[in-house]
Amino acid sequence: MSGAPTSTFNGRGEPPLTPSATLEPLWVRVALVGVALAFLTLFLFVPLVAVFYEALKKGWDVYVASITEPDAWSAIKLTLLTAAIAVPLNLVFGVAAAWAIAKFEFRGKNLLLTLIDLPFSVSPVISGLIYVLLFGLQGYFGPWLREHDIKILFAVPGIVLATVFVTFPFVARELIPLMQSQGSEEEEAALVLGASGWRTFWHVTLPNIKWGLLYGVILCNARAMGEFGAVSVVSGHIRGETNTIPLQVEILYNEFNITGAFAVASLLAFLALVTLAIKSVIEWRLHKQLTVSESE
Repeated sequence: MSGAPTSTFNGRGEPPLTPSATLEPLWVRVALVGVALAFLTLFLFVPLVAVFYEALKKGWDVYVASITEPDAWSAIKLTLLTAAIAVPLNLVFGVAAAWAIAKFEFRGKNLLLTLIDLPFSVSPVISGLIYVLLFGLQGYFGPWLREHDIKILFAVPGIVLATVFVTFPFVARELIPLMQSQGSEEEEAALVLGASGWRTFWHVTLPNIKWGLLYGVILCNARAMGEFGAVSVVSGHIRGETNTIPLQVEILYNEFNITGAFAVASLLAFLALVTLAIKSVIEWRLHKQLTVSESE
């Protein structure tokens, strides 16, 4: 084709103006920012301040007494124990599932992805009821468990199982897109150079996914400590034995122990703030890692 090349400048030697979403009138931008800030203030900052205000309203001594009384302390320990078991299990599963999905092609891959997303689409209460149907006295395995004196429901094993179920997508879902974007060239090069599979994982794969892995673990841990629905179904609400922090908050509030309920709830609120801070740092590092990976 012949003809003069199209100029990218206008008649005054300046680049042409292009439509942009940032060229709205000032009042529009101010209104949008104001609405966002008002929403955050009303639904985030005010409730958060209210939690700590109610928890500390009667003084520091009452606050400390509320979170150190036997039932509350038992709930705190059970919550930490549940998270300490569920998070490592989900970490192992998440890394294995993400590695298989991102690095290999196999029959049933889409089915595995669907199963990983299952806890996101099923109500936690329903997942708890599934465990009741399986391990309850009238469930499929109930008679066998009773015969061998094995207790799943209304005990720590049931709480751990329910928590593992509702939290297992978090690590896998953070790692799958990250590992897919990185490809498998580095692993293939390591294997060609004679590295074993485990050596390739520890020295090539793991360093490349460490920030995404930590991000998934943080989210998994936060959900494990704050889970209510599934744990409420399988715990039996036995005070001092099977109550986690969220269940203890519910019991104290229903008993009109408002200060105690908010004191225990403030522990979860503090955990949320810490998680948010760590999450922001990891997001920044993860975004930086993805940018470097795409530029290469």
